[in-house]
Amino acid sequence: MRVLLEIELDTQTANKAITDGAIMAKFNQIMADLKPEAAYAFPRHGRRCQIVVVDVPDEAAVVQICEPFWLEFNAHIDMHICMNPDDLREGLGRVAG
Repeated sequence: MRVLLEIELDTQTANKAITDGAIMAKFNQIMADLKPEAAYAFPRHGRRCQIVVVDVPDEAAVVQICEPFWLEFNAHIDMHICMNPDDLREGLGRVAG
């Protein structure tokens, strides 16, 4: 199942990780583990944010996906199931049939 994560890093926690030089190693490890389909970083409301699209094989994987962001960055995460055009066509075909 494809999921879009909206991740907002806690400013104080991220500042500390930047100051001590650990942010890139932490971020690179999380991305290597997640193997995202897409990942983008941007500022929102003065905070460091990311949008990451990942495959979630089952419900229990949500813990494994979110915990690194919570543990390393005290992040706020919103999770949304999402579809590509092929998924949408298949879903619409199911209701139209």
